[in-house]
Amino acid sequence: MNFLDKNLEAYVQQHSDQEPELLQQLARETHLKVLQPRMLSGAYQGRLLALVAKLIAPKRVLEIGTYTGYSALCMAEGLPPNGRIDTIDIDEELTDIQRRYFEASGYGNQIFQHLGNAADVIPTLKGDFDLVFIDADKEQYPQYFDLIIDRLQTGGLIIADNVLWSGKVVTKATDEATETLQLFNKKVMEDTRVETVLLPVRDGLTLLRKI
Repeated sequence: MNFLDKNLEAYVQQHSDQEPELLQQLARETHLKVLQPRMLSGAYQGRLLALVAKLIAPKRVLEIGTYTGYSALCMAEGLPPNGRIDTIDIDEELTDIQRRYFEASGYGNQIFQHLGNAADVIPTLKGDFDLVFIDADKEQYPQYFDLIIDRLQTGGLIIADNVLWSGKVVTKATDEATETLQLFNKKVMEDTRVETVLLPVRDGLTLLRKI
């Protein structure tokens, strides 16, 4: 869902940095070969993720929901030489395209793929995180938050995607995903461990900074 007038949205994108060529190639291949290409973060949101990562320079990044690897590559732009990204996805068919682009990017040795349900994988990962990007099953967003909040460094950032859910969050919920996102948005807003800002970027991005 577009929350901005198309002309205004085009103006915004024209006056923001453009995605690197490799990401343009990945976006094209995703639209040609992969189901539901709408799930791709896209150029504007990707530049925002890249800029946030560059500001934080995170040593440890956790991504919940890899898809074809676009957002992981954006966040990798902010990694220090000793930084790493652990990215989780449940779709085995996407691992090859992810790895191919990770290797082509030069960040291949810093991005670690994990296959399975994120709720099962997260407890197996060691250490704490500086940046977490949540973009997987909406019905599990509250569970993901509970699993990672105590493992987020003070000052660390969680970014949750699709929190406006095509505007459905302001309507009476008629499906599980909408109801869960409404609960998630209320849950994090009331949690005193984080500072919360919901941005109307694409389908909604919530930024949560651990106090």
